[in-house]
Amino acid sequence: MKLRILDDSLRLRLPQGEVQQLRTTGRVEATVRFGPGPDQRLVYALVVVPGAQRISATLTDREIAVHLPESIAHAWADGDEVSLKAEQSLGEGTLSLLIEKDFKCLTPREGEEQYDGFANPNTSC
Repeated sequence: MKLRILDDSLRLRLPQGEVQQLRTTGRVEATVRFGPGPDQRLVYALVVVPGAQRISATLTDREIAVHLPESIAHAWADGDEVSLKAEQSLGEGTLSLLIEKDFKCLTPREGEEQYDGFANPNTSC
C-alpha cells in the first residue's frame, strides 16, 4: 500500500493483493520505520468497519487509520470502481481522503517487475 500525504489530504493506493486482503480480512496495513524501536515507527492502515456510515480517518499514537464502511469496501473491492473519495470536517477546513486501486506502470521500473498492480487501462503514458 502506498501512502501520500499532502497538506490536509491522504491518498492510499492498493495493488490487487491488498484489495483482496482488505476484502477477506478487513484490514491492510504497512509500516514506516524511523529507527530500531517500536516507538519509532508509523503504521498506516485501511480498515473495514461494520456499521460505519461514512469513510473517515483517525490518528492515534503511532497509527493513521482510514475507516471504510463494510458495504462500500466490499462493493469497491468486488467492482470496477477505481477510487473512493471522501471529506472529513476538521472544524476549520477539511481532510480529503482518496483510496485507489493502484495500476501497473506503463513504463517498466526497476524493482517493480513483479508488482501486482491492476492492469492499466491506458495504452501509453
